[in-house]
Formats: sequence, C-alpha cells, structure tokens
Amino acid sequence: MPLTFDDLLIRARALARGGRRALLGIAGSPGAGKSTLAEHLVRALNADGPPWAAQVPMDGFHLADAELDRLGRRDRKGAPDTFDASGYAALLRRLREDTDEVVYAPAFERVLEQPLAGAIPVPPTARLVVTEGNYLLLREGSWARVRPCLDEVWFCETAEEERIRRLVARHEEFGKDHESAVAWVRGTDQRNADLIATTRTHADLVVPATTLPAPAIRRR
Repeated sequence: MPLTFDDLLIRARALARGGRRALLGIAGSPGAGKSTLAEHLVRALNADGPPWAAQVPMDGFHLADAELDRLGRRDRKGAPDTFDASGYAALLRRLREDTDEVVYAPAFERVLEQPLAGAIPVPPTARLVVTEGNYLLLREGSWARVRPCLDEVWFCETAEEERIRRLVARHEEFGKDHESAVAWVRGTDQRNADLIATTRTHADLVVPATTLPAPAIRRR
C-alpha cells in the first residue's frame, strides 16, 4: 500500500506517546517539500483540540550575511558551513530537556534573507516539535550532533525536474532574474542537493512526492 498523509499523522502522533516531548526531523534537498510537509503536519495535528505540536525550522540558524562576508562564504549561502550547526543542535537539546518553560527559536525571514532571533515560541504544552532542514542527517562536523537529538528523521524525496522548477520559481519570487536563479540552482543549490542525497539512507522513513501536499513556492 502506498504511504499516505494519514499514515504520517499516525506515525507522528505515536512519537509523543507517554507524555514526553518528542522531536521529529524532516530532511531533504532544497525544494523537496520539507517545509510544506512540516506545516501540513503541524496544522493537522493541532486541528483536533488545543495546540500540542510546534514547528521549528533549521533555517533560523543561517549565518547573517555580514558574517558570511567576513568568512568569504556568501557566494555559497546554504552550504553546510554557512549555518550555526552547533547552535541548532544546542537548541534541539534544550527543546528536549527544558519542557517547563517557553523556549524561543529563531526564524528565517525570506524577504530580508536573514535569520530573526527569538521569533518562534515553543510553549511547554508542545509535546511534538517538528523541525525541518537540509542537513539533519549529515554526519560531518557539528552536524553530527543533530541526529541524536531527534526521535525520527523523515526524508522528503521529489523528482529532480520538479524540485529544480520549484527552486527557480522561488529564487525569482525573491528577487533574482531568471538567468541568475537558474545559475544559482544549477550551481550552489545543486552541490548542496548532491550532498544531501547521500544522507537519504540514514532516514527512518522516505516520504515520496506522491505523499506530500502541494508545496508553497515561498518556502525553502
């Protein structure tokens, strides 16, 4: 039987049984539908009563452009070493351990293309935290600290042609002309996607495109 969205809801609910807070990671290449799946999951899980699921994106740990300029990495923005991986892992540990107070997580503002500190409150009532990002399954450097913080990690898989189409449209929406968008997608984004694809085998579950809701172009 093909995997359905209802199957995903059942699996996500099961993670938080027993009253403890659980953390679910959703990984995948840029444009694969990670944020869309996370948003739909959290919305559906919270639809039956008081909110008990929260969403915390990895993208809030992008390094600011000023720091990328200092490091000489701005032309590779989105690569593993353009994030604060240690800070992200520390937040995940805190989300698991500090369940008696509000924990604030950073967000990523797409219009500004900058992280925003303290933008996402995770209340004590959140029993499931869904976090999505490219490098949740990466085992290199500080990224290796991320996977042990998560109960499960699912990998979103989307056909390359569709994934690339989404990325080009997204970059155009946020200000790039078509040629620049294509060049970025075929260059920086594709190098990252090739690396992320090697982590697929470490996932607890592969979620095919047929299971994913239709994505919003504005997300990464």
